Amino acid sequence: MKVKETTGIRVPFKDAEKIRKYLSEKKLMRTDLLLSKDKEYIYFPIKEVPKGLTPYKIIKKFFGKKEAKTTSYKETTSIPDKLKHELPTSYDIIGDIILAKLPKNLLKYQKEIGESLLKSNKNIKTVCLTEPISGEFRIRNIKVIAGEERTTTTHTEYGLTFNVDVKNTYFSPRLATERKRVASLVKQGEIVVDMFAGVAPFSIMIAKYADPKIVYSIDKNLDAVKYAQENVRRNNVLDKIDVIHADAKEVPDIFNKKDVRADRIIMNLPFSAHLFFVYSLEISKEYCIIHYYDILKEEKIEERIDALKKIAEKNKTILTNLDARKIKTYAPREFYIGIDITARKKPM
Repeated sequence: MKVKETTGIRVPFKDAEKIRKYLSEKKLMRTDLLLSKDKEYIYFPIKEVPKGLTPYKIIKKFFGKKEAKTTSYKETTSIPDKLKHELPTSYDIIGDIILAKLPKNLLKYQKEIGESLLKSNKNIKTVCLTEPISGEFRIRNIKVIAGEERTTTTHTEYGLTFNVDVKNTYFSPRLATERKRVASLVKQGEIVVDMFAGVAPFSIMIAKYADPKIVYSIDKNLDAVKYAQENVRRNNVLDKIDVIHADAKEVPDIFNKKDVRADRIIMNLPFSAHLFFVYSLEISKEYCIIHYYDILKEEKIEERIDALKKIAEKNKTILTNLDARKIKTYAPREFYIGIDITARKKPM
């Protein structure tokens, strides 16, 4: 690989995403060169020394040169031209695996599409055809259509690494910014409950970048629990996270035995979180923040909010701050939403 010596800025992993966005917005980053990293820092090649970033060290360093961009996979996929407009414009990348959804009339070209995606993404080793997430474990029907025959990978975000099996566990790379946002809200000494933790990305982000007393990371899927335990170890947060294999319905009994109540609860179970909302109220302190996530058609959002209020009313709890944020589009007029709910117990 060709290299070039130039000016760079040294940034700790925890600040890397923030500084990357800043440098990109200010058009200060060298786009012809690759980033570099070691065990503690990421190094960004820059055009000029930015103002206002004095806490970070400016260095001279050799950076690898980027290869010329490959032509879009749409242009190189060997399918009839009249069908190319139906090729997906976006897909999920988890570690070195692409997860792509295809319309029915393109399924017979899945191998050709997979090979084209593989050639157009140099860091990708496997391309999978995927169906929507379904079932109580939130897993996907997966089929490898190009590259290495595997569904396991290691995904990196904000300096953290997560081992994931995209076939048998739930993980969404599109929630990285949301996970970091929630971690930034956690106050020192909080007891946090992650009710549907999956491989524990929310839990680990909070444990690493906030200062909770403890995070209880709960999931019913044993495969997810095993990966969560691995990920807790690899990110060095064993002292902050208690991984529990349990159904969310069992959580009140578990916490009654522990004599523990939560300051903050994460309910990331799209389509079904409302079915478990009552259990979150049973483990909450007198004042609790609940980060609630759902997937809803736009016209159903207010209806769901009203339903949550009725559940709370029956459980002598008042809910405030129920403004739904649209985090991403899931389907036409259907959105992945987040609500930061404040729950207060009514005076006895």
